Amino acid sequence: MSEMTTPVSVSPQRPSLRERVLALFPPGQFLRYLCVGCFNTAFSYVSYATALTLLTDVVPTKYLYLTVVMASAIVTPINITVSFTGYKYLVFRSKGHYLHEWMKAFAVYGVGWIPSVFTLSALTGVLQAVLHHFHAPLHAASLVVEAHLSGAPLHWVQHAAHGKAAAGYISGIFLIFFAMIYSFLGHKHVTFRQKPSTDTDAEDTVDRTVA
Repeated sequence: MSEMTTPVSVSPQRPSLRERVLALFPPGQFLRYLCVGCFNTAFSYVSYATALTLLTDVVPTKYLYLTVVMASAIVTPINITVSFTGYKYLVFRSKGHYLHEWMKAFAVYGVGWIPSVFTLSALTGVLQAVLHHFHAPLHAASLVVEAHLSGAPLHWVQHAAHGKAAAGYISGIFLIFFAMIYSFLGHKHVTFRQKPSTDTDAEDTVDRTVA
């Protein structure tokens, strides 16, 4: 009498860390995102810096920690629309549903914007104190940089380094680069999330019918 062998179940192998990272950031898609994101980052920062410059002309410096929030709130709807358009047609390449996806993009950015403005305000306050404490060496360093510049770049550096909103410009840079990673994951899994293919489900249905 032959002995019956018990089949051994093999548990599926867990994906490696590299495979999980590539699943989150597909190389081709993420490269397109970085290219479009560079333009969006530049556009977002220029619009933010412009709004901040205009506001600091009428709002006292002691309220800079609130002025940066106002500047961010003013330009955010414009920046979201510009970013969304580039991501939709050049990165994720989704079809149709423009208004629906645009509203989801606002939801993604809105969730991230709420904690970011608190961080922006707090970081601006900290940087104001740091820049004030190290004013002398930073001023000397800026003079060295200015000696090698002329025209518009010189004017911009002078305004950023010696202006009353320097801390706001610096904190804005930190927040924009953090937002790039957050927004990619948000757009990939929420705004432009693709519905799973029904091909596999159809094949399973046929197999069950034949069986």
